Amino acid sequence: MWKLLRGRSREAESFKEQGNAYYAKKDYNEAYNYYTKAIDMCPKNASYYGNRAATLMMLGRFREALGDAQQSVRLDDSFVRGHLREGKCHLSLGNAMAACRSFQRALELDHKNAQAQQEFKNANAVIEYEKIAETDFEKRDFRKVVFCMDRALEFAPACHRFKILKAECLAMLGRYPEAQSVASDILRMDSTNADALYVRGLCLYYEDCIEKAVQFFVQALRMAPDHEKACVACRNAKALKAKKEDGNKAFKEGNYKLAYELYTEALGIDPNNIKTNAKLYCNRGTVNSKLRKLDDAIEDCTNAVKLDDTYIKAYLRRAQCYMDTEQYEEAVRDYEKVYQTEKTKEHKQLLKNAQLELKKSKRKDYYKILGVDKNASEDEIKKAYRKRALMHHPDRHSGASAEVQKEEEKKFKEVGEAFTILSDPKKKTRYDSGQDLDEEGMNMGDFDANNIFKAFFGGPGGFSFEASGPGNFFFQFG
Repeated sequence: MWKLLRGRSREAESFKEQGNAYYAKKDYNEAYNYYTKAIDMCPKNASYYGNRAATLMMLGRFREALGDAQQSVRLDDSFVRGHLREGKCHLSLGNAMAACRSFQRALELDHKNAQAQQEFKNANAVIEYEKIAETDFEKRDFRKVVFCMDRALEFAPACHRFKILKAECLAMLGRYPEAQSVASDILRMDSTNADALYVRGLCLYYEDCIEKAVQFFVQALRMAPDHEKACVACRNAKALKAKKEDGNKAFKEGNYKLAYELYTEALGIDPNNIKTNAKLYCNRGTVNSKLRKLDDAIEDCTNAVKLDDTYIKAYLRRAQCYMDTEQYEEAVRDYEKVYQTEKTKEHKQLLKNAQLELKKSKRKDYYKILGVDKNASEDEIKKAYRKRALMHHPDRHSGASAEVQKEEEKKFKEVGEAFTILSDPKKKTRYDSGQDLDEEGMNMGDFDANNIFKAFFGGPGGFSFEASGPGNFFFQFG
């Protein structure tokens, strides 16, 4: 019996040596196989378990490695490297408190062990990062949480908990591809991980893919029925989807008041869902524009682009409201933003129209000067001129102060200008189309308003004015 045990021991040592050789060559799979053979031969040898634990750690199989490391110190509590590997596995898996205990035991056995000293510091650093992250998550300082988790993961690369917290914060920061990548990596290793399923759903939810998001939340709740975050997110997602759809239905049916109320209720469900809320603001802005509440519509669209500065539809809606309220500079700015993003013929034309209206708005508004609509008939233009010309004629204000006389003279001249342009079909067409009147020699500074007045009122049955003294005139009916 003794010879048999001795023979098994020698064979186990041979397997261990071969395992060491493969380990040195970084062929960890073969090393694992030979250490396993050694353990099978001598299952009570602590160093064999320690070696296999080291190999499993190199293969990234930390949970299995932890089992071997723990078995090694159960067999030999004085095995320093066993305690170090146990601590390293705990730390890699994110259990820093357990890691501290293992490293402390290693230091009790060898208080000068440099590796144990450094690893003990690393474990305490991870504990500190966890505490800071927990506080900052409550404060919604998600950037800082990501920073802390990145630092912690340098020491705990296999910790799913840290990765999930990082992914959740990335989602809250709108960094959805990064968050999805982290969650997907975990799901490839563990398809039943409820936290990873929740984060995948959260990303879809914040990207306004609400129906798909609900599927992930439901799946997470199947894996963990008490998952509070998944439960809240699922409820919010279903409520948002229902309210938004009801609002859209009311809008299509022309019930704008109800649509406004439904979109407003939807906006109160989850302030964190930026993309969906941007669409809801834009939808409500469209409702307000239909209700001719243009200032409210502009405010809603502004809120939409604050949430999502790439939201073309909101810029277009706001630009149209700016056009309707004659805020042409703002309209041009929005259309320029749209055209820079999407260089379509339609957007180019919208920008040109806004630029033209802006140009026209900076000229004198002859329709406004005469007090007529832009669709006024020839007779209406003549009547308006008659009224305004008499109202502002200098003779009517000869007894006023010099300041008033100067102002009325200016208005009289502008009325003459307006009539000259709007009573001439060719000039009116050029004016309405925004073309420069000076291009055809129509320099409005060269004409005499009194001549226009005389031409309009002179002749039988009209007006004439004669001097009653130096510089004085009186109206005389013919």
